Amino acid sequence: MARAGLTTERLVQAGAELADAVGFEQVTVSALARQFDVKAASLYSHLKNSQELKTGIALLALEELADRVAAALAGRAGKDALAAFANVYRDYAREHPGRYAAARLRLDPETAAASAGPRHAAMTRAILRGYDLTEPDQTHAVRLLGSVFHGYISLETAGGFSHSAPDSQETWSWILDRLDALLRDWPGP
Repeated sequence: MARAGLTTERLVQAGAELADAVGFEQVTVSALARQFDVKAASLYSHLKNSQELKTGIALLALEELADRVAAALAGRAGKDALAAFANVYRDYAREHPGRYAAARLRLDPETAAASAGPRHAAMTRAILRGYDLTEPDQTHAVRLLGSVFHGYISLETAGGFSHSAPDSQETWSWILDRLDALLRDWPGP
């Protein structure tokens, strides 16, 4: 029997908030049940298991990120679009560290195809059209940007740059400048 007031959506939202507070890896149905002061068994009418909860959090995070990126990219092109895109990811990771980690969860192909993941890929490719890249270079550039952005953000949020000069914002700006220059001067075939 479903507990009054609890829905899958409410549980996923609470799970996302819990992930931001304690870390995505620490989110379980049991931990969520403690948040609602109920027994874990009462949540199983809404969620099959902790993996389904984590997948729901990942889907929520991907959707939130895609919405923020779309709003940030409106009317922008070139380096301005590249920086807006990158800054949304960085800001989201700072604001929602657990959700950001959830967005990196490997999804099964069917779930991934129905998620906001394809929107992220389409927006990345839209930015790259401003740099006049063709295939397969565009795919290489998508992977390069993802690697640089997510790698830097992961190191930064883990405290990797907190005790050295220059500060991480200066390095972030330097990286965006260099990526823009690389994309503008991308070597031909």
